[in-house]
Amino acid sequence: MTIRVFLVEDNPVIRDNLAAALEELAPVQIVGFAEDEPAATDWISSNPQGCDLLIVDIFLSRGSGLGVLREVAAVTRVCKVVLSNYATQDMCRKCLELGAHRVFDKSNEFDALVAYCASLDSGANGRAGL
Repeated sequence: MTIRVFLVEDNPVIRDNLAAALEELAPVQIVGFAEDEPAATDWISSNPQGCDLLIVDIFLSRGSGLGVLREVAAVTRVCKVVLSNYATQDMCRKCLELGAHRVFDKSNEFDALVAYCASLDSGANGRAGL
């Protein structure tokens, strides 16, 4: 099974590298991206069945990843993860409170994100049948 991923990342270099690496290393297909909170929430609202996994950065060009999580909390069939350089203990707690399933640090947890994507494919996280 291929996991359909929507990326919310405002840095085009990071976004492009992340998309290429994930598609190469994990069973994912990038179905779209947004650079800011309004574009992300608009896409998710318009395409509630359009992705299986939402990967969100916290700091965006407009709005924030926290706002994205808040707005898409009701979309329960989508697995939500945060990938940020600002994955402090307090920020992780806040993301989880807003509905994120996991929080990964960009600087040193990319391999963990890839493993997480693979586990979604195998159903190891209780998300089988995405």
